[in-house]
Amino acid sequence: MRKKNKQSIRDVRDIFGVSESPVSNEHDDASLNSTTLSDGSQDEEGSFAVPRSGSVSILESVPAPPVHSNGSVDPGQSAQNAVSDDDYLKNKIPPETEELSFEVSYSEMVTEAPKRSKFKKSDFKKEDYALTKFIVRKTRFGLTEAGDLSAEDMKKIRHLSLIELTAFFDAFGIQLKRNKTEKVKGRDNGIFGVPLTVLLDNDRKKDPGVKVPLVLQKFFEKVEESGLESEGIFRLSGCTAKVKQYREELDAKFNADKFKWDRMCHREAAVMLKAFFRELPTSLFPVEYIPAFITLMERGPHIKVQFQALHLMVMALPDANRDTAQALMTFFNKVIANESKNRMSIWNISTIMAPNLFFSRSKHSDYEELQLANTAAHIIRLMLKYQKILWKVPSFLIMQVRRMNEATMLLKKQLPSVKKLLRRKTIEREVISPKTSKVLQKSPSSRRMSDVPEGVIRVHAPLLSKVSMAIQLTSHTKAKDILAKFQYENSHGSSECIKIQNQRLYEIGGNIGQHCLDPDAYMLDVYHVNPQAEWVIKPQPRS
Repeated sequence: MRKKNKQSIRDVRDIFGVSESPVSNEHDDASLNSTTLSDGSQDEEGSFAVPRSGSVSILESVPAPPVHSNGSVDPGQSAQNAVSDDDYLKNKIPPETEELSFEVSYSEMVTEAPKRSKFKKSDFKKEDYALTKFIVRKTRFGLTEAGDLSAEDMKKIRHLSLIELTAFFDAFGIQLKRNKTEKVKGRDNGIFGVPLTVLLDNDRKKDPGVKVPLVLQKFFEKVEESGLESEGIFRLSGCTAKVKQYREELDAKFNADKFKWDRMCHREAAVMLKAFFRELPTSLFPVEYIPAFITLMERGPHIKVQFQALHLMVMALPDANRDTAQALMTFFNKVIANESKNRMSIWNISTIMAPNLFFSRSKHSDYEELQLANTAAHIIRLMLKYQKILWKVPSFLIMQVRRMNEATMLLKKQLPSVKKLLRRKTIEREVISPKTSKVLQKSPSSRRMSDVPEGVIRVHAPLLSKVSMAIQLTSHTKAKDILAKFQYENSHGSSECIKIQNQRLYEIGGNIGQHCLDPDAYMLDVYHVNPQAEWVIKPQPRS
């Protein structure tokens, strides 16, 4: 026993910080083979291989333990002492966590890093605690969810995220190429094999505010009703005959609301949930970016760098894919919360679901398929682990959107003078016409500049009895304080108290399309960034 537990003699190169030699290809191949993944086509229990406790995965890093100046490891520190993700917004950062900033461009962070050695490769293990715990501090502008911005602004966010992602990989010398994938035309009706956008268009005829396909929400509900504690819920295949029958009936009857959901078991719902994603015309997540992620992870950067790359990829997703992915990860975290009974850990879920969420219809070699499977599983693990912060829009992207909108506004203001300069008489008549002048005189910005003093905003609440109020802002005024003031003013009627609970303060116009403000946002700071905005209290759309 003494020999077995005896600490090995440390190499002199470790003590004096000499860089290690590259790992041989043979070792890399062995590491790759230690993590296997099912192809997703079989649902029987045991169709995927769980690595043995002694095996090593190349795709997850364990934070390096604290080291004293003499080079010895501090025995009092352990990775198992990591705090819960619920603490990600606390003011005090526990020593086991790392702060993550949304204010500075990710590509600038990695470019300006004084020493690239801070991203050096570390050991890899599959344990959940091996993933770093991140904490995000709220700025004075608060935090913004993807659904808090207007559709036009989110479109700009997607384009900016792709540009930022390209610059991010370029900082590591990795070229981001969008490999061409085989395009498959989906069905125009039914459920399975139908594009997400088509499904949502059909669902919005019933519910205009829906963001996630209704059939997928039904699958979630069936599993949550009785399957969260069912052992191996996503490993079992269910009754093949029933699954086939339900699939045919869903395709024929779901849109007409004639499908009988009470007959379906949670096992069949889980099987069809996997089939739903596997049979989409294109995978939920863009597999064309996987080669760049594989290269990044082979270099073994810190888990923070991997998260930043994933965060940008999520922000670049189309709205339908992003909203569906968020709902899916929320659902899977409910499944993982019952791991002690259903035996579905974050490792198992990511391994089983990876082939269904990342797939390519192009032909690849066996080694490329293995790389794709391992990387896809790791990305899903990151999504599940960082579910609470992954869908927040980085503030540096929002500031870029504001600048883009300001440039557009400036261009529109300069356009009349440009038209005059070009002496285009027809356009000159439009500029000086009384009708146009009348509209310009009634613009919100001109009214606001003349009627409202500096530092005072007029907040409108059209659905409440107190429909408007002038608010003097101070450095301590938060969005929730304004909501509380309206709640107090409207508290005379009991129905109004209920209404205000579902209301949020919105910043509309100026250099932003529409922005649902964080209740903790400091209003004077937001006002200074966008003094031309309108301020409206209205219900927040359900997610």
